[in-house]
Amino acid sequence: MVVDDQPANLKLLEDLLRNRGYRVHSFPRGRLALAAAAQNPPDLILLDINMPEMNGYEVCDRLKANAKLKAIPVIFLSALSEVSDKLKAFQSGGVDYISKPFQFEEVQARVDTHVQLHHLQRSLQQHNDRLEEIVGLRTRELGEAHARLKILDQAKTDFLTLISHEFRTPLGGLLGVGELLLEECGADGELRDMFEQSRRRILCLLEDAAVLSEIEFAQEKLASECVAVSSVLDGAITRAAAFAKSRHVTLEAPPCAPTLVQGRQDLLVKALQSLVETAVRFSDPGTAVRVACHGTQVSIDGGGRTIPASAIPKFFDLLSIREAITPDGDFGIGPAVAHRILSLFGGSVAVRNRDSSGMQLTVSLKSAYEEGGGAE
Repeated sequence: MVVDDQPANLKLLEDLLRNRGYRVHSFPRGRLALAAAAQNPPDLILLDINMPEMNGYEVCDRLKANAKLKAIPVIFLSALSEVSDKLKAFQSGGVDYISKPFQFEEVQARVDTHVQLHHLQRSLQQHNDRLEEIVGLRTRELGEAHARLKILDQAKTDFLTLISHEFRTPLGGLLGVGELLLEECGADGELRDMFEQSRRRILCLLEDAAVLSEIEFAQEKLASECVAVSSVLDGAITRAAAFAKSRHVTLEAPPCAPTLVQGRQDLLVKALQSLVETAVRFSDPGTAVRVACHGTQVSIDGGGRTIPASAIPKFFDLLSIREAITPDGDFGIGPAVAHRILSLFGGSVAVRNRDSSGMQLTVSLKSAYEEGGGAE
């Protein structure tokens, strides 16, 4: 679009630009140019400054005030040569300034440059708009996926709650009847051992499910306190002793130094008990599981069996290990429960094979004197 009150200038610029392949619309007044631009926005405006009714500065001000037209580049054409005139042109929103009398080559070069820049800017804006649209779409998809995951997570939590609470009453009846039948039949030996192992396994599963439910529901409310590692180990070993005895495995635990860590006594005892019992499962009858404490680190060594290499990366995943890798099959959800409890209080657990005849669990607890520990 060319805006100039001199017909000779309009004719000259029209011919020049049409010869360059441009479609040109010419107007002798700013008011007419604004009305036409609102209907069909051009890619570039060549704008004279000194015009009747409305000068070039006013026309440019109105263009820049219109959201639909403000991105159109404006090149001022004027015989005014003072620096102040040029500054005012740029302050009005112009992108360039050509002094009259103009040279054809200069007009061509500047028009070509600013039209190309305008097209690039428009392409960039369209690209950015498309990116925003894609980001918005992905954000909505992620939100929907998150909502579905929350539903699935709630279903899992509800299922664990159902197992841990609703199964206890009917299961107690079944186990009681089984006990009576074994006594009536005078069953002993292998049948009694099979019943006891199954009973203990079911009860452990219910207890683990209850712990997982508690962590899922109330992990934000589980306050951390100062706990002595020695008392946690004593509790864990005491609770694991019956299971170890049934497997003819001894538990060895040297005295532990008085070290305070962050956690909750009952949950940490549960975690260490699960790990000790896991080590027992990997130990041969007549061997020992050694539990040692080194400050805030606890090592649990089992003797007799190693873990298959394929099982180590998923050792602490919930229900991920289903193949039989111990004499009585898989080891349930105990390691996964222990891992979640320890993580809840800033700790961790790792597993490795010591050598060809044993595995080791290493527990790292968070010191009560670290930041957020609450110790005085």
